[in-house]
Amino acid sequence: MDTLPLDLSQSPNREALEGFLEGCKLRAIEKEHAQLISISVESDLLDPLAVLESIYEPTQPHFYVERPLEGVALAGAEVAVRYTPGGTARFKGANDFIEGTLENAIAIGDVDLPFFGPHFFCGFTFFHEVAPAEPFPAASVFVPSWQVSVKDSRCVATANALVGVDSDTKLIAARIWNANTKFKSFDYHAGESKPDERDRSNWRVETTDEEGGTEGFGQAVAAALEEIEDGTFDKIVLARAQDLRANQSFHPLEILNALRDRFSDCYSFSFANGKGQSFIGASPERLVQLEGGTIATDALAGSAPRGASAAEDARFGTALLRSEKDRREQKVVLDSMIRRLANLGVEASTSDYPKLKRLSNVQHLYNEIMGSIPDGIGLLDFVENLHPSPAVGGSPREAACKRIPDLERFDRGLYAGPIGWVNSRGEGEFFVSIRSALVDGDSARLYAGVGIVEGSVPEKEIQETDLKFKALLENLL
Repeated sequence: MDTLPLDLSQSPNREALEGFLEGCKLRAIEKEHAQLISISVESDLLDPLAVLESIYEPTQPHFYVERPLEGVALAGAEVAVRYTPGGTARFKGANDFIEGTLENAIAIGDVDLPFFGPHFFCGFTFFHEVAPAEPFPAASVFVPSWQVSVKDSRCVATANALVGVDSDTKLIAARIWNANTKFKSFDYHAGESKPDERDRSNWRVETTDEEGGTEGFGQAVAAALEEIEDGTFDKIVLARAQDLRANQSFHPLEILNALRDRFSDCYSFSFANGKGQSFIGASPERLVQLEGGTIATDALAGSAPRGASAAEDARFGTALLRSEKDRREQKVVLDSMIRRLANLGVEASTSDYPKLKRLSNVQHLYNEIMGSIPDGIGLLDFVENLHPSPAVGGSPREAACKRIPDLERFDRGLYAGPIGWVNSRGEGEFFVSIRSALVDGDSARLYAGVGIVEGSVPEKEIQETDLKFKALLENLL
């Protein structure tokens, strides 16, 4: 990618921008390949979710992720370029697409800005293949037409456009100019003028359905325990899916606003396909982060409720730390993640004992794993090798994942798959899309999973998934 340290926000007029884009068009003709143009400018501090909400359209793809406690948020909508590879080579296909796009990209602005340049937003389903009726393909990678990001109290607005040999540069210049003008003096009241026929005071869930119900899930857990006893696998993660239908349509970004307020230490996210469906949630689990030559990942497993008082909370946490079953489950995840990193040449380091990761409604056993990035290994190489982690799949991975579809009896889709972003330097971050829901008009499918190991009890696993469902349901309405 070529970078130009220009500030086009200071261009005296739109004609200057048109002239620049005409030069990009000539380059596209010369290289016989369309050029991705990315223009980043610093703006006044904005709330990226509020910006996204103000222009939200169900017919346009969007991506949003925020970690409120870290002061980091990233939003993008509409499509400049997109790719949807499938099959077992989907990660390589995505990586090749990103590299090929960057070879024909020009980024304009201050390279030291947070989230400078084009970002590739990625969503991968849990399994390599999906049924034709699934709302999301096995892999979705896109660069948005516009992007707003916040980090360290600095806000950056980015406009992306594909300039080809036949592009109307006047039209592209007008769109970029208008977007830049809007971000300079953003009006949060603009979105309020959109008609909204929903009566939130009477909003209610009218039906709830779950294939097989709790009885079916309990039977699946019992069957898994028999296979663990037979030595088929040591651990398997099984999930439930509850289907809700409300009397009015759900709004994914309103739900997201509630999730980020309640789960400020999680990844609050929304990934929309542009066909009306949005996959939303608040995930506590990082899959992988690459930044400054360092890789970081999590080993998260085991669960306990939060207490109503400090004493009760500490009692639950201490019991979790002392639980042989939960410590064993978390150790399986930790050892597997370290082993997979070693296969890529990473000498990982972590603490000797797990810590408690306390969320608003549940607490987990947790280790952060760090290491240096070997030469020649990219972010999507790590994503491919670390997914699915034993925290959402099982161990051994192949044996456990092979049995998941039969025992769960529903398609996971994006549930527990890796979602995240890659920047033009190959850095980025992916999280595991758990504690999530698929929203589609007045219907929503909620997902909740739990790890099954020797010593698991079906009734307790039902209770744990009920607790996770409750946290999502309380934020849907």
